[in-house]
Amino acid sequence: MKSMEDMIKAAQAAAETIQKQMNETQATLDGLEVEGVSGGGLVKIRATAKGRVVGVAIDDSLMTPAEKGLLEDLITAAFNDARAKADEVAGAELAKAQQGLGLPPGFKLPF
Repeated sequence: MKSMEDMIKAAQAAAETIQKQMNETQATLDGLEVEGVSGGGLVKIRATAKGRVVGVAIDDSLMTPAEKGLLEDLITAAFNDARAKADEVAGAELAKAQQGLGLPPGFKLPF
């Protein structure tokens, strides 16, 4: 039978392993890119799976004062599209990490 001290050490080691793998997963997420698109490709936003915006591309045809409101709406839509894709990629990566840790599907880890 293991002593309480051995069980505490084992739990601490497991927690350190989980923390290390979660840090690695976070780094992976920041390296994965998604692209949000709106207006049939007139506005594109590149973001990491963590949601960090890394680039915005706007078609020259939208660069007129008369199109300002439309452009703002398209940028918002492209950002939201990128955010949704980032969430999807992040969810898949976290599921892989949890599976590697032997955690049950759907287990929520703090981030």
